[in-house]
Amino acid sequence: MIDEQTAKRKGSFWRELPILLGVAILVAVLVRAFVLQTFYIPSPSMEHTLNVLDRVLVNKLVYDFRDPRRGEIIVFKAPEIWQSGAEGEDFIKRIIGTPGDRVMCCDDQDRLVINGHSLDEPYIYHDADGNQDPAADRKFEITVPKDRLWVMGDHRSASGDSLEHYEDSEGDIQQATIPEDSVIGRAFTVFWPVSRAKWLSVPDGYADIPDSTAAK
Repeated sequence: MIDEQTAKRKGSFWRELPILLGVAILVAVLVRAFVLQTFYIPSPSMEHTLNVLDRVLVNKLVYDFRDPRRGEIIVFKAPEIWQSGAEGEDFIKRIIGTPGDRVMCCDDQDRLVINGHSLDEPYIYHDADGNQDPAADRKFEITVPKDRLWVMGDHRSASGDSLEHYEDSEGDIQQATIPEDSVIGRAFTVFWPVSRAKWLSVPDGYADIPDSTAAK
């Protein structure tokens, strides 16, 4: 006697396969659209935290539940004035200042100062001989506007970032910063190549930065 509960109709797997594939594709599309997305690094602006052709995984959901934080590496839609011609171009940079933060260069050890506290940045680019980029190539002092972010590349001398656009715009803080709502998500891991796989955690120095007293 055949057990009706366990018996399978001949060929049922092949009839169900298109449905299973359809569900898998739908899940992948939804995850990419709303939760996670991969990006590759096309430029040296974040070396050597991120090298050219590294691939990172980006959490697109995290900022639906909280604000971006200093020290996090983010992917964002570049402001039109930042773009080099590619419509909808995406950039990847590190958040240095959040709304209300006072950011200046530099202290007597050539470090950035945020809300009166000097920031150690061991991730800033250095070449094979150990020569390190400066934290900034000129003095400045700004306050990050409401709902905007001051972002910089780790390879400071090769990054089209907030400081470069602040200089190019002759001190226009709106052109130098990016809107918070342009952020696509937080890059949290390098997954390729395997030899460079790592978590992109916030460096310890950011924990000591005091909150801004300015209105946000």
